[in-house]
Amino acid sequence: MDNPRRDIHNSEIPVVCRACEARHGGVCGAMNAQQLTELSKFTTRKKLSAGAELQGQGEKIAAYANILKGVVKLTKMLSDGRQQIVGLQFAPDFLGRPFSTESSLTAEAATESEICSMPKGVLDRLVAGSPELEHRLHNQALAELDEARDWMLTLGRKTAQEKVASFLYMIATHFDPESLDETSFDLPLSRADIADFLGLTIETVSRQMTKLRADGVIQVENNRHVSVPDMDRLAEVAGMDI
Repeated sequence: MDNPRRDIHNSEIPVVCRACEARHGGVCGAMNAQQLTELSKFTTRKKLSAGAELQGQGEKIAAYANILKGVVKLTKMLSDGRQQIVGLQFAPDFLGRPFSTESSLTAEAATESEICSMPKGVLDRLVAGSPELEHRLHNQALAELDEARDWMLTLGRKTAQEKVASFLYMIATHFDPESLDETSFDLPLSRADIADFLGLTIETVSRQMTKLRADGVIQVENNRHVSVPDMDRLAEVAGMDI
């Protein structure tokens, strides 16, 4: 039997934080009760519809956020208007770059999402006084760097089928951290966005999805809901070592 979380009934922790699952895997997990109490005075929970912009490229950073539910896509735009999806973030990821003054990319809700927004100045002050919190943010940045390097390998060396399978595996294992079922999920991106993210054409993405479905690697309902009968097989098709 799993041990119950020791802090679940800790009366010193703000009520709004006690029920927040993202806190245990996110940066707030590095905060003590006093720091959480101070931060909670300034935080705001927000529900976002798909397509809502959280932060625009080039905008001054006024706030950070913890992702509580949903998927956020990160895009970069070139001077001629072309854009590229450069990353996806899931709960309980931290959205923002501490001590940066300007956003280098656009963050947009890819699905209906919920975030916990916090003023930049408040969190920067807490980070400056907490080596543990600074360490947690540093580790997350390194984890994102490792994921970016892995994704460079996917984009640069894998076949079209491996790319699509890798994308599906990533969504299956990250989409809902609270769910015990990794084998069923809704695609958070359109076919066009998936193609953009993978550096493929829409036709190629559709063709590879059809092939994965025909081979029994995935099942698709209503063009968006995906089920994976065997996660190990999907990982194998994706060319992953697990």
